[in-house]
Amino acid sequence: MADTSPCSPGDDLCALVLRTTDNEWLGKASNWLIAKPAAILLLLLIGVVVRGLLHRIISRLTARAAVGALPGVLTRGKVPQAFLERSTAVVQRRQLRADTMGSLLKSISTGVIASVVLFMVVAELGYNIAPLIASAGILGVAVGFGAQSLVKDFLSGIFMILEDQYGVGDVVNVGPATGTIEAVGLRVTQLRDINGTVWYVRNGEILAVGNMSQNWARTVLDIPVAYSEDLDRVRSVLTEVAHDVWEDAEFRPDILEEPEVWGVERWDPDGVVVRVVLKTAPLEQWGVAREMRERIKQRFDAEGIEIPLQQRVVWNRQDPHNEAPGDEAPGVEAQNRAMGRQSTPDDPPTS
Repeated sequence: MADTSPCSPGDDLCALVLRTTDNEWLGKASNWLIAKPAAILLLLLIGVVVRGLLHRIISRLTARAAVGALPGVLTRGKVPQAFLERSTAVVQRRQLRADTMGSLLKSISTGVIASVVLFMVVAELGYNIAPLIASAGILGVAVGFGAQSLVKDFLSGIFMILEDQYGVGDVVNVGPATGTIEAVGLRVTQLRDINGTVWYVRNGEILAVGNMSQNWARTVLDIPVAYSEDLDRVRSVLTEVAHDVWEDAEFRPDILEEPEVWGVERWDPDGVVVRVVLKTAPLEQWGVAREMRERIKQRFDAEGIEIPLQQRVVWNRQDPHNEAPGDEAPGVEAQNRAMGRQSTPDDPPTS
């Protein structure tokens, strides 16, 4: 006897509905009315759960990125209140940037999950998704080849923001230019140099970044003195000047540790170079350096410590083909007139 059941072999749901209702139409439509909506609902539920997990992971990552490296500085010793206030402002700025980056990553993850769920729903409805996947793959390859530099810039921008390599207000060296960051985007970083020129640097072209305003900075001064000076006395004077700046109420919030005189850095042709260093708050190293140079100059003048001048030795020789024996060379005569004296037979001949 032939099987006249409207249900396909293995379709248990159809058979169950047919036995329960004794209605062939309901048995045939059970897949569309019950099975497929349930499967689609399950796919949507899984998508929502995966999206929630990814968003939670992104929130943790952005929260860690917002903290940055500042707490490491604040855990040692007593930090000036002004530096704490600046640090709080920096943390708030990083928090805003991290929130922005987190929002972008959450939007990207939501788009990817929604696309995957959409393809699975279409497949559940019985349509062939192979052409859609092939079309998406071809489109992705075309976009990848046509906009690979753009994708590189965006990926570099994402990691720069996540790793907090620099932010608005930082002074950085990105290779082509050095200046203050005015805007940070996913594709381009905008900074202004000391001459006022605005530079737009693509993030994908930045191979190395030197941040001169992150956590703390250092003022390094190389002070030249004459070879005839007593180096112990010079070190003592420099130590006193640096200590006075550190104790000054105007500069105390900007200097994090007691200054140090490292000693002789090198020997130059004109004098000895002594190095002084001061650990400062971010972006304050240049103001401290200017104050130190001014006070060192005043103190050296008061102590009679000689700041060496550039010296050169010039030899003037007589040309025997142009000058008669016993005649004084014009160069020596001009030199004597400039010095306000008469030439003597002992003056060296010149050409």
